[in-house]
Amino acid sequence: MVMTRRRAALLVVAVCACAALPSTTTANKFSINWKPNTNYSDWPAQHGPFYKGDWLVFYYTAGQADVIQVDAAGYNTCDATNAISNYSKGRTYAFELNETKTYYFICSYGYCFGGMRLQIKTEKLPPPSPPAAAKDKSAAAFTASRASLFYAAAAAVLAAILRMF
Repeated sequence: MVMTRRRAALLVVAVCACAALPSTTTANKFSINWKPNTNYSDWPAQHGPFYKGDWLVFYYTAGQADVIQVDAAGYNTCDATNAISNYSKGRTYAFELNETKTYYFICSYGYCFGGMRLQIKTEKLPPPSPPAAAKDKSAAAFTASRASLFYAAAAAVLAAILRMF
């Protein structure tokens, strides 16, 4: 397929637009094989840190386990009486960590006393660290001049594209 000038111009505009977009951070998904006779006390240390926006996906056997979100007292006593949420349908449960706080999960089938409980502390996503070179004033000036050069080049390309039409 032969690329026309118009298509080439649109491609250049699209590439420049994408390059100018700020980078984004995506949430993490943590899979948990939620099963009886397993102690989950070390699980957070092995898989964390956890940030607001991350997801926990519990995989369990229907009829043999459930996922109950409780408060700290319910977690400490393995008591699901005052559950915040209760999920026992299906074989998976996806839960978004949508606040910066500590979450508590237990299994109400009696396995909580054997360690089938999970405490997850979420944190705010840390801000991106500045480039190492930007710490030096001369390097910061160089970085700023590179950004100016990029935007000037993008403007020149856009002007050339507009002249084609």
